[in-house]
Amino acid sequence: MRIGELSAATGVSSRSLRYYEQQGLLRSRRTTNTYRDYEPDAVERVAFIQDLFSAGLSSRVIRDSLTPAGQTRTEADCSALFTRVREARDELARQELRLAQRRKTLDSYLAGEATPRGVLAPCTRQAADGTAD
Repeated sequence: MRIGELSAATGVSSRSLRYYEQQGLLRSRRTTNTYRDYEPDAVERVAFIQDLFSAGLSSRVIRDSLTPAGQTRTEADCSALFTRVREARDELARQELRLAQRRKTLDSYLAGEATPRGVLAPCTRQAADGTAD
């Protein structure tokens, strides 16, 4: 299947597919006229790549999670992969906690429960509601 066909089948732009190849996430063969030719399983592989990118994983982790053509993963390979995925998940959880704390701080400012540092006089409730002129 050519790159345009793969793009149409997956909804992923040709540009992104070329990027996936550049990052070692996707492989193609070159035909005699230098067109890219993808195997039929490329549609599933691209869907998997998209899922992992959506989950916030880096292209390096995704590349490491994909089984190279014709190879079988060892138990050690799988264990190392799951460790990296857990680390990525745990980092997302830490980021969520930091965001929740920041949101709570902003909510307390907006509710008038706290005054931002450096503000000499408290702002009016009207300004906090966004109704001030």
